[in-house]
Amino acid sequence: MRIRRALPQDIPPAVGLARTLGLDFPGLEGETLWVAEDGGRIVGLVALKNNGDCRELCALGIDPDFRGRGAAKALVGALMAEAQGDVHLATVIPGFFEACGFTRAREIPATFPARRETFWCEGCPQERCTVMVRRKP
Repeated sequence: MRIRRALPQDIPPAVGLARTLGLDFPGLEGETLWVAEDGGRIVGLVALKNNGDCRELCALGIDPDFRGRGAAKALVGALMAEAQGDVHLATVIPGFFEACGFTRAREIPATFPARRETFWCEGCPQERCTVMVRRKP
């Protein structure tokens, strides 16, 4: 499995995978994406969204047939290696992201989507979500 920055031809299958996994959002195709590729097939993705005063890791997902092989952590690592500045995220799996070097955010940047009530995923109670940050040295 190969982890790399998405090429233009990777965008449609990556967005399709995100849609299948329920991770797509308006404008995903215009964000900076990294993909996990296996045998020419896009089997994972992660996006880095610029929200003005902060960057947000979002749409991290792996095809169920390829889970458990370390691709999600590798995608987070690739994103963090290139990200400029701190990276925030909102998650229902904080333990996974703690293992990737994130900590619970004490303060939420003004432009982070979690500050808006419309951010929360449909059907997911806000109290299940944890806002986290990984600081860049």
